[in-house]
Amino acid sequence: MSPEPAVQSAPPRGEAAFAKMHGLGNDFVVLDAGALSQPLDTAVLRRLADRRLGIGFDQLMLLETRREPFRYRVFNADGGEVEQCGNGARCLARYAADHGLAAGREIRLDSAAGPVTARVDGDNVSISLGVPRFQPAALPFDADAEAARYPVEAGGETVDIGAVSVGNPHAIVEVDSVDSAPVTRLGPLLERHPRFPRRVNVGFLEVVSPGHCRLRVYERGVGETPACGTGAAAAVVWGRDTGRFDERVTVSLAGGDLIVDWPGRGHEVWLTGPAIPVFEGRIAL
Repeated sequence: MSPEPAVQSAPPRGEAAFAKMHGLGNDFVVLDAGALSQPLDTAVLRRLADRRLGIGFDQLMLLETRREPFRYRVFNADGGEVEQCGNGARCLARYAADHGLAAGREIRLDSAAGPVTARVDGDNVSISLGVPRFQPAALPFDADAEAARYPVEAGGETVDIGAVSVGNPHAIVEVDSVDSAPVTRLGPLLERHPRFPRRVNVGFLEVVSPGHCRLRVYERGVGETPACGTGAAAAVVWGRDTGRFDERVTVSLAGGDLIVDWPGRGHEVWLTGPAIPVFEGRIAL
């Protein structure tokens, strides 16, 4: 019997330095694009995201420039690229400050969703996510005209949702209690609903008072996470626009609290919370 042919392994990609960070348990890997010998493909991204075989992350923040404005790209755990990530941008700003890349504590960033201003104050980082947009085409979302709520058929029932873009698309479902919210059932159905051609993040919002809410988010390409920065911003923006919230709202998520400030339409929305370094290392790609 002739010997079996040797298995041909993939050509080596080298290794890269990374930082692991989190915002309220929503975790990230920050990777410097300048250290890569070739672009990251979907298979490599998924392996890096694997919590047993890789580093593990909800999103990978790829830093493309090491000077202001810091250009970055965002990849979900499923390997797909998305426009924006609020907690990830806050962690990236903390990374730039900690590594001496930024000249001051106010830091300019740039993303596919547009420019971002960050303010670093120790563990707390605030970012502006720009001016929210409500037009269905901005998400995009298939609807004839802008409305406060849209009826959507999902899982054999009609669900009323709000829809808003804070640099990435969000659907908001108001619930009596996030503890009993149908996150695992409705989250995947709405995330991939055909009326959202680029998929959507789904927030389940419980209004506690004009200055406080509770929230769970089923993130596009990730699933439910302990916290979602853009999800918190979108929920408050929609809630304030429909008359439920004050200008400043504390958003309680499984991982902790975020603060969202939004005066109203035509104004930028600000997101504040902790951005925590976990460890740094090198990994084979």
